[in-house]
Parts: sequence; structure tokens; C-alpha cells
Amino acid sequence: MSSQVAQEAARRRTFAVISHPDAGKSTITEALALYGEAIQSAGAVHGKGNRKGVVSDWMSMEKDRGISITSAALQFDYRDCVINLLDTPGHADFSEDTYRVLTAVDAAVMLLDAAKGLEPQTLKLFEVCRARRIPVITFINKWDRPAKDALELLEEIEERIGIKPTPVTWPVGIGGDFKGVIERMPIGGKQADGMVRYERTAGGVAGAESEVLDPAVAEERFSEDYLRAREESELLDEIEADFDREGFLAGDTSPTLFGAALVHFGVSQLMDLLVDIAPSPYSREDVSGKPREVSGDFSGFVFKSQANMNASHRDQLAFVRVCSGHFDRGMQVTQTQSGRGMSTKYAQTMFGSSRGTAEEAWPGDIVGLVNASGLSVGDTIYAGSKVEFPPLPAFAPEQFGALEMNDTSKAKRFRKGITQLDAEGVVQVLYSEQRGDATPVLAAVGPLQFDVTLARLKAEFGVPAEINHLPYQLARLTDEEGAKRLQTAPGVEIFQRPRDGAYLVALPNKYRIQTLVNDYPDLMLEPLLAGGQG
Repeated sequence: MSSQVAQEAARRRTFAVISHPDAGKSTITEALALYGEAIQSAGAVHGKGNRKGVVSDWMSMEKDRGISITSAALQFDYRDCVINLLDTPGHADFSEDTYRVLTAVDAAVMLLDAAKGLEPQTLKLFEVCRARRIPVITFINKWDRPAKDALELLEEIEERIGIKPTPVTWPVGIGGDFKGVIERMPIGGKQADGMVRYERTAGGVAGAESEVLDPAVAEERFSEDYLRAREESELLDEIEADFDREGFLAGDTSPTLFGAALVHFGVSQLMDLLVDIAPSPYSREDVSGKPREVSGDFSGFVFKSQANMNASHRDQLAFVRVCSGHFDRGMQVTQTQSGRGMSTKYAQTMFGSSRGTAEEAWPGDIVGLVNASGLSVGDTIYAGSKVEFPPLPAFAPEQFGALEMNDTSKAKRFRKGITQLDAEGVVQVLYSEQRGDATPVLAAVGPLQFDVTLARLKAEFGVPAEINHLPYQLARLTDEEGAKRLQTAPGVEIFQRPRDGAYLVALPNKYRIQTLVNDYPDLMLEPLLAGGQG
């Protein structure tokens, strides 16, 4: 069985797309699914036109606002590989959800808007990839529109994030006049000699058509544009900006492509490159630093929990990344944190909000366990030899609000809803002695998380509520002794987080931290993972 596990793991490519809002992340997710033949036409993912959306952006708020709020898992076959694509929220307010997704992938595609280059949210998410040593492929999007100079974009990437871009394709034509690309290395087992020319399809609902032109034909048809692209590509050769596999896997270089996801230009090359060079699942270190080999006994960890994804499935789904071994539906596993055994009879594969029964899974795959009682984000499950993977840290909140229900007769449903959303990690739920259990305080990276909480409380639990914003901007961890000592300190408030029992000190600004340190020299005050810094 171990040899079969190793073979199946080698076929997996598990990755996420990261970007700043409006860079085209959902569009390229859809385009990749289209090229993987997981959908038949563009628009099927997000319900454009008269088509029903089947993949990501399934929540009504996402459709109304045109933004991605939650992550979604998509699985499909491409060539001889199994693709596990995790779509992530682009908005900065949902950085914590994106961070959790990035713990479950082996590679990432960094999407840049060709006209804007590196933007703040992209920088933050890249730093998460760097910290987790996740190899990054860069896709410079929207080259069919006015854009920065291509060489200028490469220089910006190298100077601002310290990673060397190594162009795999090079554009023929400036931004807004995109003719095609020169392939600078073999992609998909072959290399175009000359130029790959793109052509839009009617309505943009199918993959772009392309043809390979030999150098003489490319020069005749596109003259100055093609010659300029050839000269720039040769310049890249001289400065050794060629693909380096070791540098890519080490996070020192980033293979770079140019394209336009909306019209599907360059997407097929991206798909092939992911299969060619993205790493397959590898051993993952446990809490003691010991690697769990992919061919060992089954193990996985919960990186996301989500309820009510589909109106016809009013249940809770725990997203489990398989880290090692073979998963077989119905097998008995143990939750490491509690030591409790549990059945996996109700296991599903996900294609966004659509589902199917997961009979088996291998390292790199994502399995949805339905109504898995007691499973929380960050939990480890295993069969055979015991293992525990490191917990997922909570982001440092920057927004605080007291949550109050409008109808006290619905208190039971209110508590159920808050417990559910806390378990999913939608927000951090805190309690303080002075406010009591009836008025929980929500802590979030950004205010849109409050909007999601209120919308889901009303839609899924029938409990209208409102948020009263509190004058705090940051928090620090303390211990029980510190919590007692600070109960009467002016300008701060002490909360306890029920999910892990941690004590948090909410503060109005960073200057108050220094005064506390001065007033209480031996006080424990530790930072959380910074939500605004990845």
C-alpha cells in the first residue's frame, strides 16, 4: 500500500491562487477549471448570464458584492494529474481564512494586475507563502489592457519582495495590444519555436484558441512587436532570468507568465506549468518537528469548517487536508486533541458548493467530513500511529464589536449561531466578566467579517442582531494572572476566548502597550499573528 500511496501522492498538485482584490482571482480560478474540463463554459463558476453558479462565491453576500468571502475547494483531473485548487478570499478583511488555506497547499499562484503591479494584499499574502516556504508561480494578468512595462514589472517584483522572477513566457505586444507570447522553456513537454498566437472565442465562454507560428511567420505578421519581444527575451537570457527548479522550490525564484484570464490567454500554459513544476505532497512536520512521511499511516488536519454551504445541505462540513496515507470512506480515525474515535462514513469531495461521495483520498486531496462532531479548525485526525500537527494561529484582531440580539426570545438560537461561527473561524468570539455571556464581543481583522456574521445569523439562524463598535484597535495575549491584574486598568478590557481559553487584552492603540509595560514590568503581553501582515 505504501508504494501506491507514494504513486498517488506524486500525481497530486494542490495549490491556491492569491491576489489583491480585483486582480482577477475568481476569473482565473474559473479559467483553470475550464481548461481542466471541470466546467463546460465560462460563467458556470459564478453564475454569469443564465448559468447557475456551481463552484466558488456561493454565499449570497459574495454574489451581491462581487467579492470572495470564503474559500472553496475544487478538484479535477488534468493530463495525468489530480488538481486540487483552493480558491481564497481576495479581500484583506478575510486574511485569516486565506492564511488557513495556505497551510493546506503545496504551491501558490500569485496573480498580479499588469497595470497595478504589486499591491498591499498581495504583499501580505506573499509573506505568508515565504514564511511557510510555499513555492510561488507568478501570473501577470490583464495584459490585454493598458499595463506597466513588462521589464519594469519584473524589476518591481525583485526589488519589493526579494524574489527573482524567471519568465517562462514573454509577451508579444505591449499591455493593451496583446498578440501572444514567446515560450522561453518547454511547457507541457514541448516548446513552441517562435510564438504562440492567441485568439478570442465568441463571448469568451470557451478556452482561447491558439496557434504556433514559426519565427519567420511571426516576424512577418507581427514585425516590430515580435522582434522587440525576442530582443527582451534574449536580454533575460543574458541576466540569467531562466527557470531554476531548485531556486523555485526554495522560494528564491518565481516562474512568471503573462496572460489575460478573462479571455483565457496564457491559462493553458499556467495549467501545464503547474503540472510540470509544482511540487507534489511532501512530508509534513508534526508539533515536535518530526516529519510525517506521505507514505505512512493516514493523517490529516482540519483547515476550514463551514456550515450551510448549500441550501439543500443544512449541515456542517470540516475541510480536511490529507497529509499522509490512504483515506478510505468509513474508516475509523482518532482526533488527536481529544483522543476520541470517530467514523468517516459521511465523507465528500467538493467542487465549490457541489458535492459527491469521497470513497477514497490520497495525500494532497481535500475531503469534507459531514457533521464531524467536535472537529475544529486546526485539529489533527489520524489512523494507526499517532501524530499531531502544529495548531493554526489566530490573527491579531483590529476591530472589536459587542454583539447584541434584537429579540431576546431567540437567545438559544443566538448562542447556537455564535458557537457555530466561532468554530468556523468567521470571527473570534470573546467574553468578558463585565459584559456577561449574553453580550459576546466579536474580534475581527476587518469590518466585513462583522457584516458576514450579522448576515449569516439572520439568514441561517433567524436571529437579527447588531454590532456596537468598541474603541479598541489591537490585542495582546496574557495569562490568567495578567488578566486579574489588568481588570481595573484604565483604557483596556480583558476578554477570554472560549475556543482555547486564552486571555486577550484589548487596547485602543500601540502606545497603551508601552504604558502597560512600564506600569507592570513583569506582565505577560505577547503579540498574535498580525492580520495586517499576513
